[in-house]
Amino acid sequence: MRTARFTLDPAFTTGEVNPRLFGSFVEHLGRCVYTGIFEPTHPTADPAGLRQDVLGLIRELGVTTLRYPGGNFVSGYRWEDSVGPAEDRPRRLDLAWRSTETNRFGLSEYIAFLKKVGPQAEPMMAINLGTRGVAEALELQEYANHPSGTALSDLRAAHGDKDPFGIKVWCLGNEMDGPWQTGHKTAEEYGRVAAETARAMRQMDPSVELVACGSSSQSMPTFADWEATVLAETYDLVDYISLHAYYEPQDGDLDSFLASAVDMESFIENVVATCDHVGARLKSRKKINLSFDEWNVWYTSRWHEIENSDARDWPEAPRLLEDNYSVLDAVVFGSLLIALLRHADRVTVACLAQLVNVIAPILTEPGGPAWRQTTFFPFAQASRYGRGRVLDVRVDSPTYDTKKYGETNLLHATAVRADDGTVTVFAVNRSRTEPLPLEVALSGLGLTSVAEHSVLADEDPEARNTLEEPERVTPRPAGGTSLNEGTLSAVLDPLSWNMIRLA
Repeated sequence: MRTARFTLDPAFTTGEVNPRLFGSFVEHLGRCVYTGIFEPTHPTADPAGLRQDVLGLIRELGVTTLRYPGGNFVSGYRWEDSVGPAEDRPRRLDLAWRSTETNRFGLSEYIAFLKKVGPQAEPMMAINLGTRGVAEALELQEYANHPSGTALSDLRAAHGDKDPFGIKVWCLGNEMDGPWQTGHKTAEEYGRVAAETARAMRQMDPSVELVACGSSSQSMPTFADWEATVLAETYDLVDYISLHAYYEPQDGDLDSFLASAVDMESFIENVVATCDHVGARLKSRKKINLSFDEWNVWYTSRWHEIENSDARDWPEAPRLLEDNYSVLDAVVFGSLLIALLRHADRVTVACLAQLVNVIAPILTEPGGPAWRQTTFFPFAQASRYGRGRVLDVRVDSPTYDTKKYGETNLLHATAVRADDGTVTVFAVNRSRTEPLPLEVALSGLGLTSVAEHSVLADEDPEARNTLEEPERVTPRPAGGTSLNEGTLSAVLDPLSWNMIRLA
């Protein structure tokens, strides 16, 4: 096979990686919360009911910003149900996932959980603009963030949280363009309520960072028109607009599935173009950044089979969306990470949906173990080594034909230069059958050695980690990678995710 090539030069960069790019998402959906992160009867549970085995894996994963409490769940969310003594909190029907919500884990528990994850774990709170509005948003903001001396801030203190929660980033609703959303609105309706909510929240605290709802996917019939209409109302009031995207194989077309990042990059670039068009029309110098606050591989076709059945009768914490990811899925997942890094100049927040059990990198059993999915490893490596400045990578690669995206590069890659001068290359070989030779010309970087080449691949693309075999798939060292006279040489296994660190 022809060799894939690109050049790295510190003079040509894309942008600085914002740590928020490695965020995740905790929704009251299925077992993400209950028997996921929170299980008071588990052998490893701490006094607050948090599973310490799961906390350890979350820290290893390296997540930063954690979006909460939804998702579709938030459009029926009553924040006041989730505060105060847990035994006094009401049970509610959750229309989004046809489940019963006990509210045993609520706002205070979420903040306490973040503190135990670590200082890098930042709250990102979603507001209900589906069935509620401006008044309830202000009440939540006052309860959460005002220091003291008002009814709601003093109520928080009475509930045991004297110090304010300090929530800086707020999502103004969730997927309001979607007909599935409780309280779904047109772009005009949503734009107005988002603008009024944003304006009021800034009156309370001008420093808040606000995310307006963008399209739920690029395939939505209202895509781009929705963004343009919403931003016309909110441009000077918000900091970000959201993007959501999920990918799965369609009709067995694995080659197109492997090229999913082509769609993700197109989605990002089209939203940037729309934002900048609105800014130009308004004669504004401000740039709206992107919050890609839901992304993952998700086998939605399996969910629709359950959604359309009569099997769900308001259960508590049912097993929903518990996709078990293969090596193939992990390679696509890694490629999506690469797409985010390649657009770090404008994508400054991203949230992997979700964190535990629900389309997640971590799986648990009630009362039993927790383990890493195949997708855990690309995220953990990117979060650890993908910090710094993204170098401009323009590949010269062999190509292959896909039904959905036409001729597509077999190599998908990016590189990040850390503050200490080391460089990490992240690369995916999309070929399902052939290894891909790679040469990278290094210019002006002062690099002399290969510190590590880690590869995630397997002879069986359907290999996955399970309760019975929790370590069936793990990254392994790759052999033969070298750095000589300013040229990195490597061979990427078929269907593989690669991390190459250079010093």
